[in-house]
Amino acid sequence: MLAAAAVCPCPPLLVPEVAAGAAGEAAGLREACLAAVRELAGVDLVVVVGTGERAGVWTEGGAGSFHRYGVAKAVRLPLGGVDGPELSPALTVGAWLLEEAGVQVPTHAVAVKPDTATERLLGLGRGLAELADRVGLLVLGDGSARRSVKAPGYLDERAEGYDREVARALGAADAPALAALDPELSAELMAEGRAPWQVLAGAAEGTALGGALRHDDAPYGVGYLVASWG
Repeated sequence: MLAAAAVCPCPPLLVPEVAAGAAGEAAGLREACLAAVRELAGVDLVVVVGTGERAGVWTEGGAGSFHRYGVAKAVRLPLGGVDGPELSPALTVGAWLLEEAGVQVPTHAVAVKPDTATERLLGLGRGLAELADRVGLLVLGDGSARRSVKAPGYLDERAEGYDREVARALGAADAPALAALDPELSAELMAEGRAPWQVLAGAAEGTALGGALRHDDAPYGVGYLVASWG
């Protein structure tokens, strides 16, 4: 069953080598993410969930790199090999977070396409929760990328309210509220976290986990939310 979850955004600027001169600007976000991820150390299995261009599952380890950002840095999932396809960018950030947090737990990873239907995501989450007695999820996804005129998707007046409701749901461990997120609205607001959050909602069904919101900001016009469930 689901015993714990860490919810983090996955911008590459979390990685100091990628952020370079801007690394200090992300220090608070980075520390909030690492604090949430460290709480996964006591589970039997960690499953990293994030988006990817194609769906994929890694059960025997996996590796990714930050070469696409001009940085010669590679990471791998804990306690596994490096065979198989490269981790998606979101999962690569997740592998880096686990490494930086010192979490050495058997780890699987799952990539979901951003447009995956809600029922499929909820069903996936239910299945992941059954993989071990104590499952921990590292859920990676950004909020709306339309929070300001300088945001990747420009300003949408609905974006702040959308992220506010997600922040409330994450802080309250309100799985039904995450399950109710509208895929169409989420896509319009460029909220790529919708799919991973709904995997979490499925995994949390029937549990009585508590939640804590650790970070809520949109410094680049993109919502960055960090939460712990346990």
